[in-house]
Amino acid sequence: MRHIVRACSRPTACAIVGLVAFAAIDIEAQQSITLDEAIQRSVVRNPQMASQQQQVDNAYLNQKTSWASFLPTLNASGSGALRSSQTFNDVTGRLETGSSDSYGAGLNGSWTVFEGTRRFREYDAAKADVRAAEARYADSRYQVALQTKTVFFGALRQEDLLEVSRQRVLQAQQNMEIIRNRTLLGEATVSDSLRARLDVVNAEQAVLQGETALRAARFALGRQVGIGEPVSPIRPDDLEPSDLPLTEQEIMELAESASPAVIAAAETSASAGLGVSAARTQYIPSLRLSSGYNWQNQTASFSGGNTSWNMSLSVSYPIFNGFQRENSIDRAQYLQRVTQLQEDDARLGAREEADAALQNLLTAERAILIAEDAAFVAAEDLRVVRERYGVGAATVLDILVSQNAVTQADADVVTTRYDYILARAELEAILGREM
Repeated sequence: MRHIVRACSRPTACAIVGLVAFAAIDIEAQQSITLDEAIQRSVVRNPQMASQQQQVDNAYLNQKTSWASFLPTLNASGSGALRSSQTFNDVTGRLETGSSDSYGAGLNGSWTVFEGTRRFREYDAAKADVRAAEARYADSRYQVALQTKTVFFGALRQEDLLEVSRQRVLQAQQNMEIIRNRTLLGEATVSDSLRARLDVVNAEQAVLQGETALRAARFALGRQVGIGEPVSPIRPDDLEPSDLPLTEQEIMELAESASPAVIAAAETSASAGLGVSAARTQYIPSLRLSSGYNWQNQTASFSGGNTSWNMSLSVSYPIFNGFQRENSIDRAQYLQRVTQLQEDDARLGAREEADAALQNLLTAERAILIAEDAAFVAAEDLRVVRERYGVGAATVLDILVSQNAVTQADADVVTTRYDYILARAELEAILGREM
């Protein structure tokens, strides 16, 4: 860096170049991470994923509870009591203090023999809730992956844009050398040299801004993966556009039927429908079998004592329970209508989002070809303008305009390439599958 500062002719330019060199050295001191590693770390540390995992666990617990309703209930009990008492002695004619202790144990069980199809409906609804929770978890995972890809490729985009800015510095220095040679020959004015020098300084400032933006992008990537410092993304082997494995019609059908958001909405709607069926079973009588075995003794000993057992079969039917059955059915039906509307909206939304992502993908793919063609034309134009300036047929302003066009065209190539990558990632997040 000391050599760069000494090579500068003006203090302001020296400061700019020195800061650029310092930033370049600082930027390289980063941890590195691949895209797969970044996604894996993001999924593990993301609060939304932890919440969705908890919902999946709760859904499985509810399913387990619903399955247990088919099993009998079994309760064990025990008791012990010490009570003082006074008794009258006929011989002495006095009250004598004694005791009246009691000990007992029991084992009781019951099983619901019949209550319509309520338990079956509730168990099926619990399984649908599990599938809905798993679908929401998958959807959240793809959304976190999309966020990670956005940050990851955003850092790579800044790297490439920084390289474009550095190439601009080199091109500006070449322009300044050409103008300087013509100035020495008396074929250019001092104003031409000053303009060329100003273009170099502006290019160096753009490099400094690009390095600042790159550091911020790498810090954002570090935060995404749970590292409190800048993280450098490792460039994947192949970022070139490739053909989609599905047609547009297949993509629309897949989005409407198999995307995680649609699956979650459909399973939630199915669970609500089963809830209506379960609520209606309250109009059916329930049949319950109960049995128990009990032991009682006045001493703390298992020998002796009294034992008894019982068995009963009871039927229950609430003739009127304050409209509780009707209320629960109305609530279940309302929930079913709401979830059906949400399912319909989820399918329409998935088609809309898939179509938008697909069109963005196709547009970005065409934009890449246009940007690459524009970059080639701009580079050729700069070459021609330089040659024309060399013979006095063009001005320094023509060179600067052409140079800016080259820089912009190169930046557009970078931008359109990453727009394509992110559009494809967005489509994958909507469909819930890699393509």
